[in-house]
Amino acid sequence: MKNIVLFGPPGAGKGTQSEKLIEKYNFTHLATGDLFRMHLSEGTELGKQAQKYMNEGHLVPDEVVIDMVDAKINSTENSAGFIFDGFPRTVPQAEALDRLLDKKGTPITLMLMLDVPEPELINRISERGKTSGRADDQNIEKIRTRIRVYEKETLPVAEYYNNTGKLNKIYGVGNIDEIFNRLCEAIDSTL
Repeated sequence: MKNIVLFGPPGAGKGTQSEKLIEKYNFTHLATGDLFRMHLSEGTELGKQAQKYMNEGHLVPDEVVIDMVDAKINSTENSAGFIFDGFPRTVPQAEALDRLLDKKGTPITLMLMLDVPEPELINRISERGKTSGRADDQNIEKIRTRIRVYEKETLPVAEYYNNTGKLNKIYGVGNIDEIFNRLCEAIDSTL
């Protein structure tokens, strides 16, 4: 089983590429945003815990998020592995995810980091904003702020995986298939 963390700044193409990787490799997509929505809509115990924190204006603690990830892994059968999209976002989350997966005997295989220069990110997000209707995709200053937040709060996760020898930077500029082929080469080299 392969477990891949797909990583990169806003606008790097994670969503587009994860769909293609899931189709090719039979990975199970694991996005914490999707897990939150599912647990909240189904009213699960984990959803109720998360809702309590959110109602109080707090971030949902990592333990609750990890429990949601654990539940998803436990309920998934016949998967070639998981592609983690948007998670982990902090080093403590990465450490907690590693502990969880180590207990299951199926550690993170690879972090694929889409490396895209900031001007390209700004262009992609603002172009997406023309069709998405998202106000934050249409404002250059808000886009830059999102990139700064990523650099300050999320980018240290890449260093964490670099220190474990699992980081693989992928040049994320080109057409979708060119980038996809680079990602596949990195995954196939771990077979």
